[in-house]
Amino acid sequence: MILILQRAFALVCLLALAGPGHAAAEPEPASWNSHSSRVELARFVDYWQEPADGADLAAVRRLGSQDWVRNGSDSISLGYGTDVYWFRVSVDNLSSRPLEALLEIGYPVLDRVEMYVNPGSDDAEPLVLGDKQPFAERPIHHRNFVVPVTLTAGEPNLVYLRVQTTSTMQLPLVLWDRNSFFGAEQSRSMFEGIYYGIVLVMVLYNLFVFMAVGERSFLHYVGYITAMPLFLASLHGVAFQYLWPESTWWNDQAIIVFLNLAVVFGGTFSIRFINVTRENHPFLNRCTVAVIMAAGILAASGLFVPYKFLILPTIILSSVGCFAMLMLSIVRWLKRDPAARFYTMAWVFMLSGGIVLALSKFTVLPRNLLTENATQVGSALGVILLSIALADRLDREKKRAFEAQHRLLREERKARMAQEKSLQVQREANSLLEERVHERTRDLEHLNEQLLELSSTDTLTGLKNRGYFDRSFQSAVVRAFRYDEPLSLLVLDIDHFKKFNDTYGHLVGDDCLKMVARCMRKFVTRPQDLAARYGGEEFVVLLPDTPTHGAIQVAERIREEIERTAFRVSGEVLHLTISVGVCSVCPDKADATNEIFRWADEALYEAKGQGRNRVVSWQTGGQRVASRVSPA
Repeated sequence: MILILQRAFALVCLLALAGPGHAAAEPEPASWNSHSSRVELARFVDYWQEPADGADLAAVRRLGSQDWVRNGSDSISLGYGTDVYWFRVSVDNLSSRPLEALLEIGYPVLDRVEMYVNPGSDDAEPLVLGDKQPFAERPIHHRNFVVPVTLTAGEPNLVYLRVQTTSTMQLPLVLWDRNSFFGAEQSRSMFEGIYYGIVLVMVLYNLFVFMAVGERSFLHYVGYITAMPLFLASLHGVAFQYLWPESTWWNDQAIIVFLNLAVVFGGTFSIRFINVTRENHPFLNRCTVAVIMAAGILAASGLFVPYKFLILPTIILSSVGCFAMLMLSIVRWLKRDPAARFYTMAWVFMLSGGIVLALSKFTVLPRNLLTENATQVGSALGVILLSIALADRLDREKKRAFEAQHRLLREERKARMAQEKSLQVQREANSLLEERVHERTRDLEHLNEQLLELSSTDTLTGLKNRGYFDRSFQSAVVRAFRYDEPLSLLVLDIDHFKKFNDTYGHLVGDDCLKMVARCMRKFVTRPQDLAARYGGEEFVVLLPDTPTHGAIQVAERIREEIERTAFRVSGEVLHLTISVGVCSVCPDKADATNEIFRWADEALYEAKGQGRNRVVSWQTGGQRVASRVSPA
């Protein structure tokens, strides 16, 4: 973000010092002799503003000397606007032979430049340059506009330039000897390579540090030192030369996008790095966040809004952002924040680079390799310093963490000594507690078993109740279906039990139910068999893995035992009888409980219909219910 302020400062100074031009009398030519290596042409340039209806070369050549304005300074800067300008410069070749020279326009973001060198007629064809033309169409592949020209010996050589641009109207013109140009270009390329190499190393270094420690400040800093060099590369023509030589639209928009992204990431990095939070600096935090949001909106707009509508708002916002960041660093330094010291020093290096560059443009300082690349030098030093500051901050945080850990270790030793004293007591208490827990667990398990048994037992007869039978019946059907085994179900009902109950009373009826349960238990003896009271005077017997004849035998034995058992009531001997319905099947599905019970119940009703005191089996085909055993 410091470089944004540098560019704005240099632009303001150029506009202020250039001053208004004055009318040119006769064009004073620049001179080139056999010992010249380069000539700055800005002081010898005349310019003329093209009217709104346009002008061609013929009209420009007919202009009188009073129509042209002499630049007269060491730089050409006419500010932002939509006007088109014509420039002319005359060069005298004082040597004795024609000279093959290079004319360099050192401002690579001009939209369209039409160049006429010694035009022989009014309809001469121009050489068209500009960042709206594909890079491959340039006569010399260079980030600036470099054109080979032939200077005729012994006479003036006239060059006309028609310039149209949406950026600032700057035209730094330099005439080079070929060997001198390529020699200087080697040094400039070396400086550019060193600068971008330093930035790339810093990007990778901080990115790896972020991946290692997870500190977000490094990620914001990576975004900043990535966006800023991309902005400079776009501004200096390096990106157009090496990254997107065919994308003329993006070449303009990239300046807007990357400049605003530099503001965004510079702001977020500054907030985190020098700790400008809502708690300690609410006003500064809100202002910085507002600048970041505005820059983010402009960066997104740069993807579809033309350059000419966004460049001035971007410069204004970036200048405001630079001022805000400078204020943040000063305030935090006054608050004795250690990070603010490094941050402000980085500002000094970066801003100094911009000032040196501006002074060299105004010829206050000599123009050489160092002053021409002062911006990159200051930026590189600032980037390195901020990286060192981040590393220092990480080191300080590690030291604080180590000291805190050391204190915790001391406290832990004290706590461990106290803990060792109480361990023995705790072990004894734990042993005693474990014994009690085991005892309570055994008691609870025993009680649970008792409760489970009570919950599944009919309290009157001592047989299993209906709920337990339903669960066991479902499991037995599933098992019989899975292993293709026969399953038998007996449904028993006491004959004329309602009449018996009404005659002798419910207490006698309860004794009757208990007697039936005792008789059933005599013949339901296998572990897998189940006898249960289904409800009222109705009982059920579940016989897994039992075919029809086996089930009928068990049913008949129960019926006979109940019939033989005498039942005394007030000196009177009574005999009870039961009717039994039998169903024996191999289930064809796992949820056949309803069907099996219904079939056994149908057999029971058939037994009652045939006169009671008998066993009836449900025929497997389901077509009829047949009596299997009749009473003797």
